[in-house]
Amino acid sequence: MTDSYAAMYRRSIDDPDGFWAEQARRIDWERPFDQVCDTSHPPFARWFVGGRTNLCHNAVDRHAATRPGDAALIWVSSEVGQERVYTFSELQAEVEVMAAILAGQGVRAGDRVLIYLPMIPEAAFAMLACARLGAVHSVVFGGFASHALANRIDDAEPVLIVSADAGSRNGRIVPYKPLLDEAIRLAAHKPAKVLMIDRGLSPFGRVADRDLDHAALRERLWGTRVPCEWLPSDAISYTLYTSGTTGRPKGVQRDVGGHAVALATSMALIYDGRAGETFFSTSDIGWVVGHSYIVYGPLIAGMATLMYEGTPVSPDAAVWWRLVEQYRVTVMFSAPTAVRVLKKQDPACLTRHDLSSLRALFLAGEPLDEPTARWIADAIGKPVIDNYWQTETGWPILTLARGVEPAAPKFGSPGVPMPGYRVQLLDEQTGAVLEAPNQKGLLAIAYPLPPGCMQTVWRDDERFVRTYWSSVPGRQVYSTFDWALRDEDGYYFILGRSDDVINVAGHRLGTREIEECIAGHPAVAEVAVVGVADALKGQVAMAFAVLKDPARAATPQAALALEGEILKRVDQQLGAVARPSRVRFVQLLPKTRSGKLLRRAIQAVCEQRDPGDLITLDDPAALQQIRELVAGAG
Repeated sequence: MTDSYAAMYRRSIDDPDGFWAEQARRIDWERPFDQVCDTSHPPFARWFVGGRTNLCHNAVDRHAATRPGDAALIWVSSEVGQERVYTFSELQAEVEVMAAILAGQGVRAGDRVLIYLPMIPEAAFAMLACARLGAVHSVVFGGFASHALANRIDDAEPVLIVSADAGSRNGRIVPYKPLLDEAIRLAAHKPAKVLMIDRGLSPFGRVADRDLDHAALRERLWGTRVPCEWLPSDAISYTLYTSGTTGRPKGVQRDVGGHAVALATSMALIYDGRAGETFFSTSDIGWVVGHSYIVYGPLIAGMATLMYEGTPVSPDAAVWWRLVEQYRVTVMFSAPTAVRVLKKQDPACLTRHDLSSLRALFLAGEPLDEPTARWIADAIGKPVIDNYWQTETGWPILTLARGVEPAAPKFGSPGVPMPGYRVQLLDEQTGAVLEAPNQKGLLAIAYPLPPGCMQTVWRDDERFVRTYWSSVPGRQVYSTFDWALRDEDGYYFILGRSDDVINVAGHRLGTREIEECIAGHPAVAEVAVVGVADALKGQVAMAFAVLKDPARAATPQAALALEGEILKRVDQQLGAVARPSRVRFVQLLPKTRSGKLLRRAIQAVCEQRDPGDLITLDDPAALQQIRELVAGAG
């Protein structure tokens, strides 16, 4: 860690009021705040109390006033072969007409608007229009199943839903309207209006007196001026449901002022983002990364944000790098899963385009294993920086603050704590703080959480306290539910979910450690390890690996030989107790559409249990292959 980072971090902990008051100058306030942080009601915290601001003003209007012709939103779709650049002036016009449409349907400050859209510009317009009006948006990933969508409609109770005829993924049209109609049929709450954006991809029927034509309303209301609604800093900006929920959805609730300040701070101190440059996040607006670092963060920083509809390998595996060259991307944000996909492609695709504008590639969403990090860093010749954070925090807990002073990454580690995060490692049983280096503990954050983190669970304060602040004996700390260790230099290493710990004959093993070991085998592209119930040992580890070259396991004999090599590697590096009972070779692993491995679903299939709510499963064939292998069919 550098001296300048250490001083910055220490001040954020020792003098949080002074530190965050300075960071708050990065945004515009219609009314200054009276108090930096109200901690009178732990574990709740209210940031910038008494202040009034608006996210849309800070993301759009203030830049349109001074740099109207600069690029703001760059939309690229390899699915439909279209590209469009919106200047800040054009973005403001689009957001204002969207706000006029919503206001014309009775949407007011505090009302909820559910957004169920693909990666199209109108998705950003709708989010920003809600922020402009003070309405609370709840974005649901486009293409979610009807039952899951109905649960979210009932929980959010939106007055209006914004949707489209269809999205497209890998060239396959995904009709949204039938899914939405069925969801509304299933939901107890019936939204009054549905605003439909017709992309011409899939014919759909309209429900009389409910479904609105976006194109007609946009034409009629074009040029309407809609002022920003100045909101109290602790007003709700949005709710976002965490993926993979079962039963009643869990809505992460975010504020306005703290969110704006945290994102402005992270853009400057972490990502080194500069006004007039281009930020490219390959995520989706349905996930928290899309909220923070496609829509709000880059625009608040005055950067152009690149919104991409498509996959990393279509039309070829050079498509992302072509965009970096074409739009002079300076900061890129993606996921380890996407990098592992690229790892299977022609390596020449990585060197086809000029990447001289790119300063760094940030990765988040899944633990970044050392082999993957080294491979992409060597391939593109740029710093590769891991991020560790959660939907609940909204911005990184652990990474490297490249805007303060670039520090050397340690492969396998996301880095060090970011400002305001009072990170601790705790003994799960006693709650004792583990001070010595290289001790495994539960990663927790002491109260208060910094600005930008969740305020509470939407409409359920008790669930917020119970879920996040009550899991460690004798301590009221925020639990990340992840195991970690901290080395002698202060770098943290994430070892896996605390609920993914395997107990083998009394030995507690983190799945991440076994996965790292197996991923280091030169034949393995990616791997998932789960604990499976065993009558003798309590649990045993089971590994599922995707190979770089499937021919390595083309015959039973070849598969057995390769499995033996991998098991020997685990024996040598971690010991026999960590050896998986089997290593199964699969064509793909079951993941959410955001790229997270569905380890619990794999575990359930291995134990012949119902895998539960699989609304986020990207490709059902992945889980079916595991089911067949476990059943002895493969």
